[in-house]
Amino acid sequence: MCAPNAYNLPVVTTSFLFRFGWAARGIAAVGLGCFLVLPPTAGAQGQAGDNSTANSGAGHGRILLVLPFDNRTGQPSLEWIREAAPEILGSRFQSAGFAPMSREDRLYALDHLGLPEGFHPSRATALKLAQTLDADSIVVGSFVTDGSGIIAEAQVVDVPRLRMSQAVTARGEMKDLIEVFDTLAWRLTKQLDPQFTVAEETFVAAGSGMRVDAFEQYIRGITEPDHEERLRHLNQAVALNPAFGPAWMALGREDYNGQQYELAAAAFAKVGPNDPDALQAGFYRGLGLVFSGNYAKAEQSFAAVAQVLPLAEVVNNEGVAVSRQGHDGTALFRQAVAADANTADYHFNLAVSLKRHGDAASALAELKQCLKLRPNDSEAQTLEEDWKAPPGKQDADAEAKADPLERIARNFDAVAFRQAAQMLDQVDEARLTALPPEQRALKLSAQARDYLDKGLLLEAERLYQTALASDDRVPEVHAGLAEIRERTGDKAEARKEARTSLELMPSIQAYLVMGRLDLAAGHLDEASYDVGEALRIEPGNKKVQDLRQQLEAKEAEQKR
Repeated sequence: MCAPNAYNLPVVTTSFLFRFGWAARGIAAVGLGCFLVLPPTAGAQGQAGDNSTANSGAGHGRILLVLPFDNRTGQPSLEWIREAAPEILGSRFQSAGFAPMSREDRLYALDHLGLPEGFHPSRATALKLAQTLDADSIVVGSFVTDGSGIIAEAQVVDVPRLRMSQAVTARGEMKDLIEVFDTLAWRLTKQLDPQFTVAEETFVAAGSGMRVDAFEQYIRGITEPDHEERLRHLNQAVALNPAFGPAWMALGREDYNGQQYELAAAAFAKVGPNDPDALQAGFYRGLGLVFSGNYAKAEQSFAAVAQVLPLAEVVNNEGVAVSRQGHDGTALFRQAVAADANTADYHFNLAVSLKRHGDAASALAELKQCLKLRPNDSEAQTLEEDWKAPPGKQDADAEAKADPLERIARNFDAVAFRQAAQMLDQVDEARLTALPPEQRALKLSAQARDYLDKGLLLEAERLYQTALASDDRVPEVHAGLAEIRERTGDKAEARKEARTSLELMPSIQAYLVMGRLDLAAGHLDEASYDVGEALRIEPGNKKVQDLRQQLEAKEAEQKR
């Protein structure tokens, strides 16, 4: 039903699996290998006994369906904003701890219901969509223009209770369109979870690096029905914003579906490690490299994905890449079979590898298992006949027949990945819940620091706020919040948090925040004090040394 595009061709085929359908496989894929019984304090909603971990994900386990917004401007040229709205809102909701449905899941549901891609659903149809996708809430909205400005309005539909929230709005100049929808996302999040404490400025900062013109080209690139037009828009998007991961991901998909494998691998390589699509990009980069004949780099790409999440298709393809280089991939094929024993191709690959390396009996056993799962596999049938033939006949036929190649898994099961990731989050949350408050706050603070170092401010603040709810006397938490407030432009709150941190315990991080703020304000004596105290703690710290150089340059400038 849906027009072919980068999101519904085979490279991203997604037969939608309901909320818990593949959880067991996801757990097996990451090597947990047993049924997990979570404590009652860490259920699907992430509610802890003292409520301190509930805020770690405002909607932990809550699935949202964000529908395209109605274009009430009367301007067809702004139709692209319909799809821009769910893309922006979905990204912020994901960072806030919800589980927003992807565009491809929505397209699948429309197709499943026999509806075209551009269908404007009524409230009843929207509810049917949400039920098909097992969503807890639907976000519906619209936008209008007001001179050079835009006004966006949205409501949340509680699917189980069939209730619609009050409308929330956000407005701004068209050039600030992304900020408008970031603000709307924050207001909707507060409506979904009134206890959510991440600042509005942090939501806005999350989209501050995105150019509106690049985002428009990206949206047009994923919605155009014509392949060449999609390529043109996506190439423009990455030219305007070379750091825009989703555009590189979409471009890689288009190139891959067009069998331009080297171009696809190059595009997937541009998806950053902090992007939500990073693992999928690594998998499809590996495929592009395999089909381009670059097996060594393909092995590296699959191995990098497998380190994080060793799904069967990932380790299988790593084994293929190893084997194509003339090395032994048997151990990886065994791992693929262990992760997913019901896929015939994994048994076939293990059989071929075992036979090639001299274990004929085990090879025949694996081939038998392959044929049990897929009785009409003609290649496997022929191999079984050849391998069972008398030794003399085997030798004569071996010279005439090419060595069979292990089979490549072409589709990355993104849904299984999401399920596995969600289960791992719940396991991690259960462990956090069991810790004393101070230890829990320290653990969350360390995780938040990792996000902060990667520039993911929204994710970082969410964890810092959770840590704060657990124990407000941990200096690292206040120092981290001070740095976030500094980055989002709230200087007064940044100073407040930094001072609180320093009162609890002097630290490099808090003194750096105070020093940068004092230097920017022209308070050179105070900045000199901040730098001096930081140097007492760690004389060789590079960030402190850099700040001292900036301070000395400013002092020299004032003396002229």
